[in-house]
Amino acid sequence: MDIYYTISFFIFGTLFGSFFGVIGSRLPLGESIIYPSSHCTNCGHFLRSYELIPIFSFLFQKGKCTKCKTKLSWKYPLYELATGILFSLCYVLFKFTWPLIIGITFVSAVMIIVISDIEYYIIPDEVIVFSSILLLIELFLIHGWKASLLHLLSGACSFILMYGVKCLGDFAFKKESMGGGDIKLMFLIGLVIGFPMSIITIFLSSFIGLPISLFILFYKKTNIIPFGPFLGIAAILILFTQFDFTMFLSLLGA
Repeated sequence: MDIYYTISFFIFGTLFGSFFGVIGSRLPLGESIIYPSSHCTNCGHFLRSYELIPIFSFLFQKGKCTKCKTKLSWKYPLYELATGILFSLCYVLFKFTWPLIIGITFVSAVMIIVISDIEYYIIPDEVIVFSSILLLIELFLIHGWKASLLHLLSGACSFILMYGVKCLGDFAFKKESMGGGDIKLMFLIGLVIGFPMSIITIFLSSFIGLPISLFILFYKKTNIIPFGPFLGIAAILILFTQFDFTMFLSLLGA
């Protein structure tokens, strides 16, 4: 049954990933995420049901619009694949327990944020606010109001910490070093994994992002690099590994 559920979560993840692609690409532009339905941005061709199958439609169409033959971005099937993998990992790690709900909600929010930040260098406030409220409700229903307040405090401390990092960066580089969306994202991250681990998230995201940033700087000749995806990836790694601050301190002691 585990294989069946793992595959089921993967399939549902790809379906949600397709929808997250719509949200992440439309919300920053102020467009409706419902209307109009999915269409080719070049010729306006409305996609039929068989053109909306996650991953497979892109492969069957050879990465092109069936009407105007314009090349489609490879990023969208990758978003679908990544969401499918993350959903299935949530099930594998948490099974049908309460943390599964937290994991799915957090992964969903991070995926939308990653898509939006990659596409437009914007982290929509709507995603942060909606997912934070939803997570607080879930935390309250699962752990009670005291634990919910502690998570809320962790989110606030993480927000303040990231704001401090931004101020230091602005002072050191004499220009804006970080977008406001990254600071707000840290509230969401602290809400889920706790304040001490949000500190580790910053260091881990910098470690993950360094080689990728150097690649982008060298090949694309641009110094505009979204930091939100690296923060999201680092936070998901910490959530999935259940790595905590006590383990971190023990490693330092070793």
